[in-house]
Amino acid sequence: RGGLEACQMNTYDLPSRPLYNIPALTLHECAPGHSFQGAVALEQEEAPRFRRQTYFSGFGEGWGLYVEYLGEEMGIYRTPYEKFGRLSYEMWRAARLVIDTGIHHYGWSREQAVDYLSSHTALSEREVGTEIDRYISWPGQALAYKLGEMTIRRVRAKAEEELGERFDIRKFHDVVLALGSVPLPALEARIDAFIADGGQGLPGVTYD
Repeated sequence: RGGLEACQMNTYDLPSRPLYNIPALTLHECAPGHSFQGAVALEQEEAPRFRRQTYFSGFGEGWGLYVEYLGEEMGIYRTPYEKFGRLSYEMWRAARLVIDTGIHHYGWSREQAVDYLSSHTALSEREVGTEIDRYISWPGQALAYKLGEMTIRRVRAKAEEELGERFDIRKFHDVVLALGSVPLPALEARIDAFIADGGQGLPGVTYD
C-alpha cells in the first residue's frame, strides 16, 4: 500500500506470496505510483484541500497500472521472472473485468468467481479469495483500473502523434499528475489543452 512516507507490503502468510510480482507491485504502490502520485497532488497549493486529497479510482488506479507499463520503458523488469510478474498482473486485471461484470451484472456466485480467477491467473489461493471478496463488496472498482489505464495510454498516444518531436514525456507526466485526482473526462480535456498549447509543461518549471 503506497503512503507518503512509507510503502507497506502485506507479509501475512508470506510463504503463500510469490516474489515475481514485486517490481510491478512496487511501481504501482510506491514510486512513481500511488506514493508519488499522492505527494504531487498535495503539493498543488492553488487547489482547495478537498481537491488535493480526493480520489477517483479511474484516475488513481489508472495511473497505477500505467506506471506498471511504464516500467517496461524504464528498464525495471530485468529478468524473465520479473517480466512474468508484470504479465501475470496484466492477466489478473483482464480476468477481473470479466469477474466484476459477472458478479454484479450476470449474478455469478462467489464460487464461480473464485474458479474463474484461479484458473486464469497466477495468483495464489489466498490472493484469489481475498480479491474475490473485494470485488463482491466494491462493485465497479476493479473495472476502473483498466479503464483509467486505457485512457491515460490513449491520450498519451494522441499527444505523441499530434505533437511529434515537440512531445516531452516529462511534461506530459507533470501535466497529468498536477491535476490531482480527477474524473477521466477532465483528464482528456486537459491533455487536449496540452496538445493545443504545443505540449507546454507546468508554468515555472524548467525542462533542460
